[in-house]
Amino acid sequence: MNEEPVLVESPLSQSISSGGKTVSIEIYRLENEPSWTLEIVDEFNNSTVWGDPFQTDSEALVEAKKTILAEGIDALIGPENGKSNGNWK
Repeated sequence: MNEEPVLVESPLSQSISSGGKTVSIEIYRLENEPSWTLEIVDEFNNSTVWGDPFQTDSEALVEAKKTILAEGIDALIGPENGKSNGNWK
């Protein structure tokens, strides 16, 4: 029998707003895995996922906040229709 993997969401997951825009910081891991995944989801349900895992959920949150401070929240917000025209990373 194949059981679905269980995702554990960090209590550090949260929404952050800047300049009237909001993104959701999602930090999670598989139940039996020690490392955490960082994903930022914008208001249009576009998602940015870090490729490298984090040892702790705190490290993932710090990285998310550092990225928002360094690049601005707009760097994490994709197109409203979810389709990139090549200008959004």
